[in-house]
Amino acid sequence: MTGTVEIRRGHGIDDRAFVTDLGRRVVETSISAIRPATTALVEVAFDRLVAFIYARQHELLIAERDGTGQRLGFILLLRDMPDEVTNLEQGFVAYMAVEPAAQRQGVGTALLRAAEDLSRAFGLPALSLMVTEDNVAARELYARAGFLTERRMMTKPL
Repeated sequence: MTGTVEIRRGHGIDDRAFVTDLGRRVVETSISAIRPATTALVEVAFDRLVAFIYARQHELLIAERDGTGQRLGFILLLRDMPDEVTNLEQGFVAYMAVEPAAQRQGVGTALLRAAEDLSRAFGLPALSLMVTEDNVAARELYARAGFLTERRMMTKPL
């Protein structure tokens, strides 16, 4: 990728359409081998998640190629979702996606850094997220960004 990545706060119908389009195109990364699902089913779940996020206090961060306005990815960050164990405030990355052609080029790192900076600016003491165990590339990105495994959700197929 040539040029640098710029992060801006999203707004408007065009950015929301970008979230819907990109999120649906990469939604298969959310599918677990333990709970196989059709792409159509996971797209419906993604649409429900986005509606839930937009109904809450949230921030939309958009990554763009500097100087071109070409959108490369996004983070949907919740500001009103406390930790379920301690009930302490936190920032929560509800969904993040990067254009397939822009992956492994620093876009995800830039988005996470911006989400962390914004969470600090809001006075939030932690930034959390969930990731599918099968999504090794995302788990490696989060580990490089300093995220630590705090809990594990375990599933037993019946």
